[in-house]
Amino acid sequence: MPLNDEQNSDCDSSRFSESTGSSSDSEYSRQSFTSDSSSKPSSPASTSPPKLVTFDEMMAAARNLSDLTLAHEIAVNENFHLQRTEHSQNSLPGRVRQIVHQAFWDRLEEDLNEDPPEYEHAIKLFDEIKEILLSFLNPGANRMRSQICEVLDTDLIRQQAQHDAVDIQGLANYVITTMGKLCAPVRDNDVNQLKATGNIVALFRQIFHVLDLMRMDNVNFTIQSLRPHLQRNLVDYERAKFQDILEETPSALDLTTEWIRESIQDELSSVSCEASSSSGAGGIPKPNLSPTLVLTNSYLKLLQWDYQKKIIPETLVTDEGRLRELSEKLNQLKIVACICLITSNMVGAAIEGIPDFGDKQKRISFVLLDGMNKKTFDLKEALTAIGLQTCSEINQSLTERGFPPLSKEVHANLMGQICNIVEEDNPISSLIDKRIQLYMRSLLASPCAQKSMATIPGGLAVIQTEVESIGSQFANIVNLNKQVYGPFYANIFRKLLFNKPVASTTDTDPSTN
Repeated sequence: MPLNDEQNSDCDSSRFSESTGSSSDSEYSRQSFTSDSSSKPSSPASTSPPKLVTFDEMMAAARNLSDLTLAHEIAVNENFHLQRTEHSQNSLPGRVRQIVHQAFWDRLEEDLNEDPPEYEHAIKLFDEIKEILLSFLNPGANRMRSQICEVLDTDLIRQQAQHDAVDIQGLANYVITTMGKLCAPVRDNDVNQLKATGNIVALFRQIFHVLDLMRMDNVNFTIQSLRPHLQRNLVDYERAKFQDILEETPSALDLTTEWIRESIQDELSSVSCEASSSSGAGGIPKPNLSPTLVLTNSYLKLLQWDYQKKIIPETLVTDEGRLRELSEKLNQLKIVACICLITSNMVGAAIEGIPDFGDKQKRISFVLLDGMNKKTFDLKEALTAIGLQTCSEINQSLTERGFPPLSKEVHANLMGQICNIVEEDNPISSLIDKRIQLYMRSLLASPCAQKSMATIPGGLAVIQTEVESIGSQFANIVNLNKQVYGPFYANIFRKLLFNKPVASTTDTDPSTN
């Protein structure tokens, strides 16, 4: 499906779960699919020379990756649809497009105003209109197909033009009538407005504009029709497509392997010295590590991933936009939770009598932290503004109730602690981060069939609703990813933990336990 002038308008994460597969701008990196070393499942683990990628193989892998990404987006994102990209008239592409189009329509008007009129350009337009109308028909619509071909027969129209007997307005009226039969109800008003257009050149122009809208409607209707089928077959389809990429392109799992290797090394660093000393010598030590635990730790790293500097593992490129969005939202929530916890601990008695103070402070924080993930955002300045607003609200409430305002010392301490949230190794920030990680870990450890949410840790009550929503979306992404890429992960664990040769993904159990 061509995406030249279309883009996905909504990359919001859906609630598509693992059971449905049995969910952005999406941008993704292809750098990991174009290196030199071979990592095919059938490749020996020896020092054989690397296989070089031909241009055709690279393009085939790119097409497979594009197909995989589009199918994944359609299946997991209920709001995914295509829309026209309109360039601003003040932009260079917009001005060029306007000049070229205007020149075309001016030439058509000159041809039709000649004596006798020159109909060749108009006939070519009718031929293009005929092809577009035929593309809207179902395979069984033979009667309408024959009628369109008969009325818009360009050979016949050309013969009529030679004898000055062609009825351009009559043909345009037939096109409008046919468009009214084929368009979606939302386009009825657009089609009806065509009938009021008197100038034939302006009418041609408007006809093509409405036909473009109808084509986009047709594409989006096709997407909606395909979605249930893709959801039923998504796991098998994505796994097969990625296997094709793996067979066409060397090192298509290098980043994924390194991602898992880092989690293995992190886990090894936390085991006891006795377990490490009893491990086999050479290579990575091999205590009794659980692949499930290691993979869970790997997934949790994605919530703290630097998406601007680090390339995401190949098996997660289809969800990169969603994961980035969840990570950014979680960073904002962490700051909000820190602010509320600091305020509660320092001036809990003063805010006890203020109705809905926590909710109000949270709303203010969200507003002032909007856009905090942009490079130009000044987080220190935003925290200072939040601290000042918090102190102002507290002092106003205290004054209204007949109490003295906060002392200068308390005011300074509260402002200082809120502003220090940005400092590295800040204890409050570290505490909130650990509790968020604990909650996310408990979600990923829960059985897939378990519907009840994990218990929210202390200190996160003020952001409970938002954290539960993010946790649910994250768990859905992870569970679907495990189903699709489980066999590939199992092969990586065999290689890293047990030095065993990789097996074919078609014969591998998806479970990594």
